[in-house]
Amino acid sequence: MEHLNYKCSKCDNRTYKTGQMRATGGTLSKIFDVQNQKFTSVTCERCTYTEFYKTKTSGLSNVFDFFTN
Repeated sequence: MEHLNYKCSKCDNRTYKTGQMRATGGTLSKIFDVQNQKFTSVTCERCTYTEFYKTKTSGLSNVFDFFTN
């Protein structure tokens, strides 16, 4: 992830860590356990307040996820 000019909205701290999370979207993706939603998390290092930002996923990663579950 590119460098952010992040400032925590709770404590005004400027140090953070980033991560990724995947989740299911609708009913069919839940039934087949396909995690087609991808999010990037930004967590404040001082107070651990976390914000999630939705990122784009490719069709190829969704197909790969379907066959590797």
